Amino acid sequence: MDTQRRLGRIMWLIAWGLALALLTWFFQQKLQHDNNPNQSVRQLDAQTIVLAQNKRGHYVATGHINGQEVVFLLDTGATQVAIPQGLAKKLGLKKGHELGLNTAAGVVVGHTTRVKNLSFGPFTLHNLSAVIMPSDSDEILLGMNALRQFELIQRNGELTIRR
Repeated sequence: MDTQRRLGRIMWLIAWGLALALLTWFFQQKLQHDNNPNQSVRQLDAQTIVLAQNKRGHYVATGHINGQEVVFLLDTGATQVAIPQGLAKKLGLKKGHELGLNTAAGVVVGHTTRVKNLSFGPFTLHNLSAVIMPSDSDEILLGMNALRQFELIQRNGELTIRR
């Protein structure tokens, strides 16, 4: 009888552990989708994509820098593509000369760099200047030096990007 009770308790613990693991996975997936609803970009034709706004009202999209997957935050207020320093290191980007950068948080010291290939959806940009920012973010600001090459139309919580 004691063996059956012990086995029953173990089975209940395993069931509860699995249920908690599944709930954790489900909510993590939901949070990821809420932050980046554009993990796979919706393409209308060879030169047009549509991005959905995330829950905070931003346009975020998954893309690549030099073949490595990254997350872009489209920022029309940013002059250049801005890459957080930790992410720049992972991407193998070389620091150029030091420069002062005006940010929403004030003036910070960053570095120039060059990105060989930057892509999102069907679009690829080559030999793009960028700055390495002293930030811990996981998102790269896709600034106007990249965005000016596109037509941007915002309507009803969607951003249409056409080359």
